[in-house]
Amino acid sequence: MRLIQCLYQEKPRAALVEDDNVRLTDSDTYGLAQRALERGLSLAETVAASLGDQYLSYDELIESRLLLPPLTHPDPAHCLVTGTGLTHLGSADTRSAMHAKTQTDESQMTDSMRMFKLGVEGGKPAAGRIGAQPEWFYKGDGSCVVAPEAPLPSPSFAQDAGEEPELAGLYIIDHQGQPRRLGFAIGNEFSDHVTERFNYLWLAHSKLRACSFGPELLIGELPAHLEGTSRITRHGETLWNKTFLTGEDNMAHSLANLEHHHFKYPGFRRPGDVHVHFFGTATLSFADDIKVQPGDRFEIELAAFGRPLRNPLAASDQDEGLLSISAL
Repeated sequence: MRLIQCLYQEKPRAALVEDDNVRLTDSDTYGLAQRALERGLSLAETVAASLGDQYLSYDELIESRLLLPPLTHPDPAHCLVTGTGLTHLGSADTRSAMHAKTQTDESQMTDSMRMFKLGVEGGKPAAGRIGAQPEWFYKGDGSCVVAPEAPLPSPSFAQDAGEEPELAGLYIIDHQGQPRRLGFAIGNEFSDHVTERFNYLWLAHSKLRACSFGPELLIGELPAHLEGTSRITRHGETLWNKTFLTGEDNMAHSLANLEHHHFKYPGFRRPGDVHVHFFGTATLSFADDIKVQPGDRFEIELAAFGRPLRNPLAASDQDEGLLSISAL
């Protein structure tokens, strides 16, 4: 089952994807999730019971820019956007090389390689056990999320504006403070790789950018092996194109381990909150020396998730300059 969210009569509404059309439900995704919790039903059961007879054209929603992220919170401050890095083994042709590097003497490893090695060796613990802690970062609250097809803004102080094709887990915290996963979506985690490359201590700065996920929410189990395509187009022509692998078979960490190390913090288990958690990338155009410019379009596609996630790049329309703080 795949779900989108769109504006209908100026209000968010969830809709079930049925080929080239979508079938409206009677609520937004957040409302359906709350209803499922209250009634003790699965999200899939709740969606099925909420369907009406109103169908909309998927293509017309895209053309009219009426798509929304497939999960939003009525108050963006109660949506936390986070992620983990160094989680993927890499594409098939580089995996053996990455494993070879983990055999390097510990004293010669970079901090990034040590973190990757921890994941390879302990990121998939046996059932009931806690595995290695991954790299973790914060991107912002719900206000940093851009809808599918909408421009991804890059601030004036950014040194780079690069895509990161990833899976994103979408969650709601139930009334008892227990995280509940609604499903998964394609994500573009979008980062400043020039800033990050200068010094890894600037990783936190490089992640405080916009992002996008969707357009579809995949409800149910995630396939263990997924092969997708990440591309950048410029003036309608392909500038860069590369396949990438994701899913647990292609990751150093299990999803359960990544979820544990995020939600183990009590502050991330506040009832009613929404969480969008990115699981890491396997490929970047930045690694191939691609320099994007405003107007370029990012396209990330995974067949199991239906339509691709597409966003054009937009430059900031203002120069923030020096921020001056005054005393109260």
